[in-house]
Amino acid sequence: MSEPQTSPTEQPLSERGNNRSQRPTSQAFREFIAEGWGPRPDGLPERAAAADYAAQRRAALGRLFPGERLVIPAGELKVRSNDDDYRFRPHSAFAHLTGLGTDQEPDAVLVLHPVTPGAPGDDSPTHEAVLYFRPRAGQDTEEFYADSRYGELWVGVRPSLEEISAHTGLRAEHIDSFGDALAKDVGAGQVQLRVVPQSDVAVEAQVAAVREQSGLTAAAAETDADLAEALSELRLYKDDYEVGQVREAVAATAKGFEDVVRNLPRAVDHPRGERVIEGVFGARARAEGNGLGYETIAAAGNHGNTLHWINNDGAVRPGQLVLIDAGVEVDSLYTADVTRTLPVDGVFTAAQRKVYEAVLEAADATFARAGQPGVRFKDLHAAAMEVLATRLAEWGMLPGTAEESLSPEGQYHRRWMVHGTSHHLGLDVHDCAQASREMYLDAELKPGMIFTIEPGLYFREDDLKVPAELRGIAVRIEDDILVREDGTVENLSAALPRTPDAVEAWMAELRG
Repeated sequence: MSEPQTSPTEQPLSERGNNRSQRPTSQAFREFIAEGWGPRPDGLPERAAAADYAAQRRAALGRLFPGERLVIPAGELKVRSNDDDYRFRPHSAFAHLTGLGTDQEPDAVLVLHPVTPGAPGDDSPTHEAVLYFRPRAGQDTEEFYADSRYGELWVGVRPSLEEISAHTGLRAEHIDSFGDALAKDVGAGQVQLRVVPQSDVAVEAQVAAVREQSGLTAAAAETDADLAEALSELRLYKDDYEVGQVREAVAATAKGFEDVVRNLPRAVDHPRGERVIEGVFGARARAEGNGLGYETIAAAGNHGNTLHWINNDGAVRPGQLVLIDAGVEVDSLYTADVTRTLPVDGVFTAAQRKVYEAVLEAADATFARAGQPGVRFKDLHAAAMEVLATRLAEWGMLPGTAEESLSPEGQYHRRWMVHGTSHHLGLDVHDCAQASREMYLDAELKPGMIFTIEPGLYFREDDLKVPAELRGIAVRIEDDILVREDGTVENLSAALPRTPDAVEAWMAELRG
């Protein structure tokens, strides 16, 4: 029986992605495109400013897991639609341990291979770090012109192994050698294996296969969770390089807020003025850094009472407040996280000022608490709640006293601020989120910690327990705080005005 002929409507699904373009395939084309290219630039890139710091971080991690192979993937490209990917951002643990940022390393993997320990008590390395990476292909290869994921004509020039090694200070190997290196000496009584969970599906599948072949499947998820926890806790204390990067992110963010104030009249004139604010800040983020550290909240009027309002499709009207929560992520991937609540007209009404001053008092009390010796992270939230409960009680909004509300059995005041007051900040806007409670909430504040202080009050339009004149008002004030070497704290975002009088004067100056 003869084979059926494939009709035009029976094209295999796997081949249909190429219908949008016709790439030449003739031998003559292949020979022609492979010739006539100029030489590559000579020399190697300078060692990155982060390289030595990243080496110290890798050493600290290795000391926690002697004799174990630690696998830290950069992650893979994620499909946005069909054959269009989202802009790549490497996993934060990978960025922290390599010093690499922006969008250069999809599918790369950092591996810390255990080395034979030295004599007891010496400080010899516990691991050798190797970066498995796909370098650029030669201009005479099909990848050069035909591979839309890695090809130079499609995504730009990738570094060579020698270049990425010079830049990071890491030994670099081709990603094709990763599989064999992963499996080497793995097994009972030999090398143990850990991988960062939920970082790269393909890499995790390779690790799972090696574990299964070597009889290491028992409690694998638990061991991987321990690695994730350690990686989060490693970022709790920022080194000098990281502090500098957050400072740069905050400085760029301040410029973005200035841009927003200058453009508020344009936002008022647009039916989706919140989108105008979002776009103005986003333009600054791309011009000054890698982009946004998180989706911008541009919430006018009652939208400010939706804590994570990112639709940003509403109007911005005279007489309203607009709550803007935004941060620039710099190329190293460190981000700021700042909130300012601004009067659209440039002047607070009496009711708006009343709420604003209560929130500012809570923020200032938290800042003062942070500068005291022996303060634990969880104490920051308590400081803010003491102020807010007191003010809400004075306004007759609580069913009892402030003290009754602050008790564990009460908590009535939390109706109007259900979120926490502080979180760590760094490579992630909510950094170190997988750290243990003992290392996060229960930990004393120590030099190098960077965190937010962000109390708020949120009075929805439909909340009948709120006095009528306050309904629809939402205020949050958020700053980024560094614990300095002497134990004092610094407001990194202090360049942006915080008091109502200073906000009004600042807005008037920017708008001429």
